[in-house]
Amino acid sequence: MDISQWLADGARIPLGKAVKEIINFLKEYLGGFFDFIAQVFTSIYDAAAWLFTAPPAWVIIAVLVVIAYFAKGYKLAIGTALGLTLILTVAQWENAMYTLALTVVAVVIATAIAVPVGIWAARSQRVSNVVRPILDFLQTMPAFVYLLPAIFLFSVGPVPGIVATIMFALAPGVRLTELGIRGVDPEVVEAGHAFGATPGRILRQIQLPLAMPSIMAGINQVIMLSLSMSVIASMVGAPGLGKPIVASLSSVNVPLGFEAGISVVVIAMILDRITGGFGQSKRARSSVAARATATA
Repeated sequence: MDISQWLADGARIPLGKAVKEIINFLKEYLGGFFDFIAQVFTSIYDAAAWLFTAPPAWVIIAVLVVIAYFAKGYKLAIGTALGLTLILTVAQWENAMYTLALTVVAVVIATAIAVPVGIWAARSQRVSNVVRPILDFLQTMPAFVYLLPAIFLFSVGPVPGIVATIMFALAPGVRLTELGIRGVDPEVVEAGHAFGATPGRILRQIQLPLAMPSIMAGINQVIMLSLSMSVIASMVGAPGLGKPIVASLSSVNVPLGFEAGISVVVIAMILDRITGGFGQSKRARSSVAARATATA
């Protein structure tokens, strides 16, 4: 018998149906927990959205320009001012701020999960062996697939977008944190042990400072992935730049799609350069401080 006919006759493994049953089970017996998570995420997102949309545009631009200046100097500050002014002049400012708010919330939560898990995996090979295939699964799953369980568990709105964004962006933060901790010079760690430093002090004052460039690179990747996913999240009701992009696709509105798309690019470039600048500025200071601690 042909295998396609065999599968069509009902011999296929009902994997998708099993996943659906699991989601229904979670919704039925843990619905209160997911409602609580939805309320918490909604409150955090509303606060972030208010923070970015309530002040006048020039205030937000000034704050980001100052941050950019301290991150990488006057060139990035000028570029940030020009990029944000471009977003304002193409009438995408409010959508951009909603996208930025969703991205910031997702990045903060994803980082709060990724860094501790990465540290745990770096200190335990058993944990690393368990975490690695989970990260492979999260990193290779198509972005749109994350939206399906998020909709069933959290309905529509910004919350499923935040949850899907966290899941999509989590993996590089964990991987690069683990890589950074494992990549610390063993001789420096041994010197800390020789001088009587506790494991906690070695982690805080030696391993984390020396691993900070790798950790910052992981956070940078989390930001980029969160920003890309936050646009896709508009398909489940999340506000932001994704809405005009989807609308431009359905109506073949090239000007609207380009304006919203270039706004996404501007935000991505600003966030990428700022986090990269802070990561580079910490590299030398972290190395000197950690080695001084190890010999203190």
